[in-house]
Amino acid sequence: MNSTLETLEDNLVKLSVTIDEAEFEPELDAAYKRIAKEVRLPGFRPGKVPRKLLEKQLGPGVAREEAMRAVLPDYYSKAVVDNDVDVIAAPEIEITGGQDSGDVTFDAVVEVRPTVTVTNYEGLRIEVSSPHPTDADLEERIDSIRRQHAELETVDRAAGEGDHVTIDIAGTVDGEPVPGLTAEDYDYVVGSGAVVAEIDENLTGASAGDSVEFSADHPAEDQDTTIDFVIAVKEVQEQVLPEADDELAKEASEFDTMDELRDDLMTRLAEVKRSQAANDVDTKTSDALAELVTDDLSEALIEDEMENRAQELAMRMQAQGLQLEQYLQITGTSPEMFREQLREQAQTSARVDLALRAIADAEGIEVDDDELDHELMHLATQLDQPLADVKTQLEANGRLNAIRSDMRLRSALQWVIEKADIVDEDGNPVDRELLTPPEHDHDHADHESEEE
Repeated sequence: MNSTLETLEDNLVKLSVTIDEAEFEPELDAAYKRIAKEVRLPGFRPGKVPRKLLEKQLGPGVAREEAMRAVLPDYYSKAVVDNDVDVIAAPEIEITGGQDSGDVTFDAVVEVRPTVTVTNYEGLRIEVSSPHPTDADLEERIDSIRRQHAELETVDRAAGEGDHVTIDIAGTVDGEPVPGLTAEDYDYVVGSGAVVAEIDENLTGASAGDSVEFSADHPAEDQDTTIDFVIAVKEVQEQVLPEADDELAKEASEFDTMDELRDDLMTRLAEVKRSQAANDVDTKTSDALAELVTDDLSEALIEDEMENRAQELAMRMQAQGLQLEQYLQITGTSPEMFREQLREQAQTSARVDLALRAIADAEGIEVDDDELDHELMHLATQLDQPLADVKTQLEANGRLNAIRSDMRLRSALQWVIEKADIVDEDGNPVDRELLTPPEHDHDHADHESEEE
């Protein structure tokens, strides 16, 4: 097979492919065998009709058409890999020769990823969350522990935010009970924002023995209805928080003193803060790069990126044993909302991708064979396969160039980060050593302070 590449306008290219007659012959023979299984001729069992008889009965064009239908996509894919074409849409294929005999030729016109030019990418100002925990952060974590070990005490006053109220709740639509919104002796935390905001509004200021009635829009996005609520308040309880002392430390952790617990919490907070700051660097830098690309994006490019993101999400959900329908139900997202969110994310990630490619081109960032082999060695170790076998498989699947391209983009992002001015929320420079989360292999015993 031979192929040539021609650049057209509007980010289109044309691949012209020639399949030698001798190379096409095995595909043609396989097509005749498939056809023979479907043809019924007197005196022959299915699949046993000779090729020459089929040629006579059907003509040569039928088998050649079947062979082309079966193998042209593979030849097109090989031409894409051979010419290192970064396609982002399905091709328009036109057979230009060989319908009856001889070499088979076809043209494939396809849209490719555009190239853009970006400027002002060196010295970006990237604001990240501070990698240093504050005393306020520590006190917030301790207060969380105190709330987890709080006791409830009945009070003779109106309910306020944070109070627990025991209620009988009845939600109806046109007089019919709404599943999940009818319950007795239900423990509700005022200010929790559960179900609808109107519940908190009406329970704030209510006392034991009061009954409140109100209406609210149905919380489900796909429900254009109004729910009528009747809520009877039976009891109001406030949280009584324990003192932040050694007794609490013993109850809530493996430590004997509050000072020990505070030290441990501060260490954990420092790790969390550093991880968050490190994550912010990549995220905020990518957001800044996306803003540098002002070119209009083609629909094909957006759809291609949406497909990639959808596949990545599907793989993550599959690893967790979830289906898309379950994910949408858990997150309360309609299919329309999900697609719109996916589209917005795809537009941003497509702009980041274009910016990084432009920077890699401008700065001469490449991935050499040693770097590629190092990356493939990690993959081979994960797959528990020899490096040579993994490399052969990736070459056969046309994935080797894609891996090299991904590595090149990561290198470009790292280049931008190294040149960036990284500051915290107050504009103070951030020590780059703190942007690498600390590694630790000591065993942290689980305790309730990790749960919010």
